Amino acid sequence: MVSSLRLGVAGLGTVGASLVRLVDRHGAELSARSGRTVEIVAVSARDRSRDRGVDVSRFAWFDDPIALAQSADIDVFVELIGGAEGAANAAVRAALEAGKHVVTANKALLAHHGAELAALAESRGVSLNFEAAAAGGIPIIKVLRESLAGNAVTRIYGILNGTCNYILTRMEREGLSFDACLADAQRLGYAEADPTFDVDGFDTAHKLSILTAIAFGTEIDAGAIYVEGIRSITTADIEAADELGYRIKLLGVATRSESGIEQRVHPTMLPKSSPIARVDGVTNAVAVEADFVGRLVLAGPGAGGDATASSVVSDIADIARGDVVGTFGRPASAMRPYQRATIQSHAGGYYLRLAVFDRPGALAAITTRMAEQGISLESIVQRRRAPKADAPDHPQPLEPQPVILITYDTTEAQVKAALERISTDGHIAEHPQMIRIEQLA
Repeated sequence: MVSSLRLGVAGLGTVGASLVRLVDRHGAELSARSGRTVEIVAVSARDRSRDRGVDVSRFAWFDDPIALAQSADIDVFVELIGGAEGAANAAVRAALEAGKHVVTANKALLAHHGAELAALAESRGVSLNFEAAAAGGIPIIKVLRESLAGNAVTRIYGILNGTCNYILTRMEREGLSFDACLADAQRLGYAEADPTFDVDGFDTAHKLSILTAIAFGTEIDAGAIYVEGIRSITTADIEAADELGYRIKLLGVATRSESGIEQRVHPTMLPKSSPIARVDGVTNAVAVEADFVGRLVLAGPGAGGDATASSVVSDIADIARGDVVGTFGRPASAMRPYQRATIQSHAGGYYLRLAVFDRPGALAAITTRMAEQGISLESIVQRRRAPKADAPDHPQPLEPQPVILITYDTTEAQVKAALERISTDGHIAEHPQMIRIEQLA
């Protein structure tokens, strides 16, 4: 008779509590599908008395997650603490050293220490699974690591942060400012009190670095990712995108090129007809382009206790069945060094919003600077601000007027060089807004 698979769960927050509920509700079905009884036997958290909506008194309690990770009474250590360092890092290492399988939802830990932990897991003959670490309930890790094993991936991209997608959706639908939408997201629990990790793009970057390693077989290098967040996006940009037939999304994009791997996170204008562009609210979506299957698009809940717990259990089921694969789809020793392709070579169309001083020759000088860099303009839109109504009988100083430029395909290096010259000329009043236009599915 096959013995039961005993789980030790460290971290009983939203995801940990959902995991307990899921195992309680579907434990029999999970055992039937995996051919082995799966049970939680021990837990660890900071506060033993906290009401989590589930009964944890039946489990052995460990105040120290490292002691839980090393316990002889568990087979699998489930790390739901979070963070790249501290208790999470130490406990995962302790579990692997002790020959325990590990399941984690910790994207930061993997982005910073994934290759080292993968090698440690292999040396002990155990699994390090992390389906929940990227895109929540979307099974993108399994798709890349297993389902597409016979394909060469050329590009992977998507919406990987629900907080940013929620904010951009509200800005578009309701005409609200970024600050107003962020405050509402914080009130609803979609954004943290300190939202930097989400809105400045770092959460997306961590997830993208993990997906890139699996898709292209390279070592993780989260520091090589070009990162922009969404703080600079205004209602004017949202409205202009709508009029031009686009929607703005924060995308993570990784592409294989002849010179290496290009990884970037930034706001992007997508055609409204694109499936990715139609993904709203806190939903995530990931697209994979590969040589034999073409393009695959997966969408679903990117966060939340239940969706994340679902992905955690899928990893546990693999371990229960004895399915052990390379952490990143291949042996750690077979992962190639990361070779970065410079983002300066990225080519495409660009949306540029400038605050131009309303004086003769200013716009002509701007278009000349664009031409000097070999940039062709598809359209120029001038949006004159209405004069102030509070002093109609007195001459008003000329205010900067918003001007929107849409370029044909060009490189980012050319665009930045032109904008630098325009800024030096003194024809614009503030830092220009630049958003890439992508013709992605």
